[in-house]
Amino acid sequence: MLWLGTISLPAGRRTKAHRHEGHETALLMTAGEEIEIWSGSELEQCELVHAGDYLFIPAGVPHVAVNRSPENAEFLGARNDPAANESVVLMPELDNIIP
Repeated sequence: MLWLGTISLPAGRRTKAHRHEGHETALLMTAGEEIEIWSGSELEQCELVHAGDYLFIPAGVPHVAVNRSPENAEFLGARNDPAANESVVLMPELDNIIP
């Protein structure tokens, strides 16, 4: 089964540190300026993503998305689990790593 839908990250906002325990996520940024995707066991890797860019987040990888721009970021996303939100694991111990 597959989930396909849209995801928004409002201007000036960020996600909480989390991982998707049992599924992979593929995203295409469709609108916005630039966001940061921090990933890795200690959120040590940062990738800058712009409109038109594709990104892939493997299952179990901790990550945080940060939108420091004044524009909302919009994505088309696909996950290999239609109940994907049920496998989100919050990781509050990593939340303060990324300012």
